[in-house]
Amino acid sequence: MESVLSKYENQITIFADYLEEFPDTDELVWILGKQHLLKTEKSKLLSDISARLWFTYRRKFSPIGGTGPSSDAGWGCMLRCGQMMLAQALICRHLGRDWNWEKQKEQPKEYQRILQCFLDRKDCCYSIHQMAQMGVGEGKSIGEWFGPNTVAQVLKKLALFDEWNSLAVYVSMDNTVVIEDIKKMCCVLPLSSATVGESPPDTLNASNQSKGTPAGRPAWKPLLLIVPLRLGINQINPVYVDAFKECFKMPQSLGALGGKPNNAYYFIGFLGDELIFLDPHTTQTFVDTEENGTVDDQTFHCLQSPQRMSILNLDPSVALGFFCKEEKDFDSWCSLVQKEILKENLRMFELVQKHPSHWPPFVPPAKPEVTTTGAEFIDSTEQLEEFDLEEDFEILSV
Repeated sequence: MESVLSKYENQITIFADYLEEFPDTDELVWILGKQHLLKTEKSKLLSDISARLWFTYRRKFSPIGGTGPSSDAGWGCMLRCGQMMLAQALICRHLGRDWNWEKQKEQPKEYQRILQCFLDRKDCCYSIHQMAQMGVGEGKSIGEWFGPNTVAQVLKKLALFDEWNSLAVYVSMDNTVVIEDIKKMCCVLPLSSATVGESPPDTLNASNQSKGTPAGRPAWKPLLLIVPLRLGINQINPVYVDAFKECFKMPQSLGALGGKPNNAYYFIGFLGDELIFLDPHTTQTFVDTEENGTVDDQTFHCLQSPQRMSILNLDPSVALGFFCKEEKDFDSWCSLVQKEILKENLRMFELVQKHPSHWPPFVPPAKPEVTTTGAEFIDSTEQLEEFDLEEDFEILSV
């Protein structure tokens, strides 16, 4: 009986019990690019929130690195938030933003496969084991708290070993997104026509997409775009608030990583000047695949009241996430940024067409030459030497 209660320890609140947690208002609620009218669509809103994959602290998994911690309680919250953002990108990639989850209803096989990417096992490509050990290459000891930029760098490197999802992960530098570099990374030639030393053109029209691409024409590799930002010194500068909220309205939105010092949350939307977030600070027991190869997903969706916090209480170190499945999605995102973000006198970040001349040349990330492939290659920190150390730019408040 105790094991059953432990398994569902965070699923006590019944769905209807928290309908009134939101205020009675005519305001719109924005969740990852979709709007909900709070007064008439509360049930639909809460269903949308509960459909997001929710990753929390876990305990009783195999020790990280063989001798390391068997729980990430107290230190893994930002890693869990990074997992949630990436999982949302994979949901959009395979099932679409409008896909919804229903408790105890059979889900598409792609959903189960996405979930298995994040199980707490060393052979799962985005597990806590892989993220913690890849963090060593970013100067973070196993068990040390990560900032938003570190998590972004770790996801970028782990994605190189994920052939099924085949994402291009771009992490911006110096608050600047470079269109030319993203096109170079995402526009790939089909294997049949690629030749050694051949590179895709700098500019491509939006018709060259991942589906239906003519032979010999570049295809688009789905893009996970992460923009680490510092929106103030010790607290968020109010001048950025409107632009920050606009990002949650974009159809490409994956939300934001952030929170408070050593206390990370996954922000998925807003109501007025309050941010709505999923909180990873609940410790649940490790869940593995069952005999039939599926995963019991009841503890991977939050059925409790979605939490909110004032946007002005946010730590200024954040990372915005966006997903562009096709090139036209990225082109649309660029237009929205130019219209809504770049209009401000004090811009939250920059979007430029050409690679800055004073920067080092852009080289699309490539998987290191190692004797094993996939998640198995990161079995010890000694195997991280082929990755360059990328310093965090953020200075977290204390």
